[in-house]
Amino acid sequence: MQGVPEQFSDERDSARFRHLAQLPGVELYHAHISRYAFEPHTHEAFGIGTIEAGAERFRYRGAQHVAPARSVVTMNPDELHTGEAAADDGWRYRMIYLEPDLLEQVTGIRHWWFADATRYDPLRSRQICTLIHSLWHSDDPLAQQGLLLDLIDTFRPLARHAPVLAEGAHRFERVRDYLHDNYMHPLTLDELAQVVSLSPYHFQRQFKAHFHVTPHQMLMAIRLWRAKDFLTHGMPAAEVAAVTGLTDQSHLTRTFTRRYGITPVRYQKQVARC
Repeated sequence: MQGVPEQFSDERDSARFRHLAQLPGVELYHAHISRYAFEPHTHEAFGIGTIEAGAERFRYRGAQHVAPARSVVTMNPDELHTGEAAADDGWRYRMIYLEPDLLEQVTGIRHWWFADATRYDPLRSRQICTLIHSLWHSDDPLAQQGLLLDLIDTFRPLARHAPVLAEGAHRFERVRDYLHDNYMHPLTLDELAQVVSLSPYHFQRQFKAHFHVTPHQMLMAIRLWRAKDFLTHGMPAAEVAAVTGLTDQSHLTRTFTRRYGITPVRYQKQVARC
């Protein structure tokens, strides 16, 4: 566990990531956050985890949530959220991020969805914590695969089918797709509004009502998620900044650290594939 000024302003805050070479599409995360407040960010993966100690407060889908110790946290892909302490000593937690294609491939089940962002469930929380911890410390491919299946079986009862989008909502999904396709370019509100044939004023209001964030917040979240992928595959941070539409490496470092609590270079050292 490391808590260094390069990442956080408070030495009590620390975060580490790990990827498993034999399980592509899996990211493990372990952190203890006391003072840091995460800016809105997203993961293009399902996030499942547990609060080991303390309590976290976060904004997700336009609502505030508090997850105390022994809670299970479940988040869907591409949903922006924040994170900050809701207890004096912050919160310690473990997460696993599973790409949707991997989850479908492993289980044969499509349209996974979690309706509840958090629930107090001491038994399931302890089971999830133990399994993520075991995955982190295992280097045996067979053991890793077995642990992953056990973990999926543990949180599967919490999942539901993805909800059907309301009429008219699909056009804002087109805007999100447009952001994913064009994140590397400078974008304007006029350009995005044209995708759904609205004025910029009405577009931003309706976009926020649908996604609970501004278009710029979503764009930055997409850029930084892409940055994580490029860093994982060994691309130098300066190049990552250029290909993700950020001004320079300093801009990448500032925005990446505010959202993930770790610098791009340190993240790359922890997870980059050889």
